[in-house]
Amino acid sequence: MASRRRTFISLLLTVGVVGGSVWLTLWALQSPLAVQRFLVRLVVISLIIFLAILFVRYFSLLWFAFLQLLEKTMQPQRKEVSLPPVSVIVPAYNEGAVLESAIDALLRIDYPTFEIIVVDDGSSDDTLAVAQRWEGQHGGVEVRAFTKANGGKATALNTGIAQARYAFVLCMDADSAIAPDTLREAMPHFGDPSVGAVAGNVKVVNRVNLLTRLQALEYIEGLNMPRRAQGFIAAVNIVPGPVGLFRIEALQEVGGYDNDTFAEDADLTLKLITAGWKIVYEENAIAWTQAPTRVLDLVQQRYRWTRGILQAIRKRKRILVQPFPDFPLWMSGMEMAFEGVLWPVLNVYGHLFFALVALLYGMGELLLYWWILLTLLDLVAALITVAMEEESLSLVPLAVIYRFFFILFLDVTKTFAAVEEAFRLGMEWGKLRRITYREQAGIGGP
Repeated sequence: MASRRRTFISLLLTVGVVGGSVWLTLWALQSPLAVQRFLVRLVVISLIIFLAILFVRYFSLLWFAFLQLLEKTMQPQRKEVSLPPVSVIVPAYNEGAVLESAIDALLRIDYPTFEIIVVDDGSSDDTLAVAQRWEGQHGGVEVRAFTKANGGKATALNTGIAQARYAFVLCMDADSAIAPDTLREAMPHFGDPSVGAVAGNVKVVNRVNLLTRLQALEYIEGLNMPRRAQGFIAAVNIVPGPVGLFRIEALQEVGGYDNDTFAEDADLTLKLITAGWKIVYEENAIAWTQAPTRVLDLVQQRYRWTRGILQAIRKRKRILVQPFPDFPLWMSGMEMAFEGVLWPVLNVYGHLFFALVALLYGMGELLLYWWILLTLLDLVAALITVAMEEESLSLVPLAVIYRFFFILFLDVTKTFAAVEEAFRLGMEWGKLRRITYREQAGIGGP
């Protein structure tokens, strides 16, 4: 009952903000001409500020992403480097439909020595049976399976890490397929003893409808481009769950994964950065993952992501007000807060406010120019990032609807999630429906 009451309050607050904006605009229409002129100027100035923030955000990310790519391209060709053994941890809860494909992809990895550890987190389906069928030696790679009472993904990962025989681990999701070159591409980064983790490159495998294709573009432009930019200063703020490599020493120092947030990957990454470890990005360490195919599943996923990130920030809120002496840590925290809360709220409010005022004051032409300008910006960003990722150019035209429909929809979801997190409302983890890769016809990927 209390949870429902708080949910109602959060929804009422959000509706109140939007309703207040509408009321203010209608009131302004009945105000003296001087007031109306002032408000028109205010709208134009606000629009310019909004666009300035957007341009700075886009071009700073593109610039640092380009520098990271340039730095990597100009590095001398790698000589023979040490490739230490790796333990691959696969936490699984009711993943029987996809686990076999994940293990099969892992056994195709081209790497001298690694093991696979599957941890069943108290599944109610055939996950454990699938894992046990794969136990044993497969061409020099040992697969081991463990089971435990259901306790969440973080506890399953910690169980796998505790069973690891080697000094480095690859943590992944059971619905992901790891590319064969991932370990060879990522492990050389650990030649720098200050590197505690390597963030990989997550791509959408099930591009089966418009929603999943838009997510494929979002992963490239909205997730991997910022991660590439952050990698330039070795301060990636989220090592993604589907493909993250860690030094066991670093994990032990910070106590492994915590189970008190909805985003254990973001929480662990902040813990590592706080402890002084560098986090780098490797675009060739690729995991193909399943994206939600239904709108409601996508909303549930982004609710969880947003609330989890805010929970991780709340645990270390002091970093937001202490830029020195650890500037990379401050930048990571500020970027997470900006992308997780401030920008979605600004984007939603900005679209509503500018559209309403422009239409009521006869500024529709200005609104059209604004839409064209932002669409061109999105097309350029999509073209650059798709080229960086060597992805399909067929994704670029989706940029026409990317911002004004897809991203705006996601930002509305994030705004509601932020309000609910502010009220500490209860929320369940949720579970996406899985389908086997064989059921997905005509998709890209492994």
